[in-house]
Amino acid sequence: MENKAHALLAGLFTIVLLAAAVAIAMWLQRDTTEMVPYEIATKLSVPGLSPQAAVRYRGLDVGKVDTIQFDPAVPGQILVRMHVQADTPITQSTYSTLGYQGVTGIAYIQLDDDGSKPVRLPSSDDKVARIEMRPSVFDSLQSKGMEILTQVEEVTRRVNTLLEPDNQKMILQAFHSVGQAANELETIPRQLKPTLAKLPALAEQTNQTLAAVNSLARDVGSLSKSLNTLSGSLQQPNGAIDKLTITIDQVGAVANRIDTEVLPLTNDARSTLRALNRTVDTFRDQPQSLLFGADERAPGPGEAGFTPPQH
Repeated sequence: MENKAHALLAGLFTIVLLAAAVAIAMWLQRDTTEMVPYEIATKLSVPGLSPQAAVRYRGLDVGKVDTIQFDPAVPGQILVRMHVQADTPITQSTYSTLGYQGVTGIAYIQLDDDGSKPVRLPSSDDKVARIEMRPSVFDSLQSKGMEILTQVEEVTRRVNTLLEPDNQKMILQAFHSVGQAANELETIPRQLKPTLAKLPALAEQTNQTLAAVNSLARDVGSLSKSLNTLSGSLQQPNGAIDKLTITIDQVGAVANRIDTEVLPLTNDARSTLRALNRTVDTFRDQPQSLLFGADERAPGPGEAGFTPPQH
């Protein structure tokens, strides 16, 4: 009987010791981080999300999901309550999306910020702030799934149309034409061989032509230098151009003297000759004019007082 009592006391002591150890371990591992409550209200599906799911801010673990329930005030709306660390930079432009861990299908809350409203978003147990949830990549794929399927169906229909017998014949003819063109291209190198064989001679002739052009260029350069020298000598003081200018000036002076001195004398000689001719004519027509004087005659053309006859 005494042995049973000792065994019972030993068992009770062991149980108490284990319970104390567990309590001490839980007390040592308790989380003393200050947490702030936030809430997500969404009408999007949240597949794979469960309580105690991770909450990450740009990939860093900042909290846990507490509860997931329907909003009694708004039909179809889901409320996700979570707690995040107090130092997490939650602002008015912070939004959430669903992320998935690999291919396991386990979801977590991914927080991010677009920076449009960089104002701190306060929250407390009395007044829990709400964070917007935006569609994830899978939600976008799901919403556009029908459109993608429609486009795939259209592509399939076009491929089937392309593979109809008539189109197949056309495609085969096109391949046949391409093959013929390839065969013709193979004959081009053989046709070019004679031309390629003439290229060395053509290159030699081209070099000779270039040499002749270079020689001609040198001759033109020499001629240009000679012309420049001649032009310089002609334009020098007392050069040929200056002498020619002086000669032209002298000829002009002689012409001016002829115009001012010789031409008046010529006019006087011409008048004298006309008067002499008129005297001779008078003497021939009226010899008695030597004794009695000449009769008055009307002035002729070119004489003073001449009046042309009226017709």
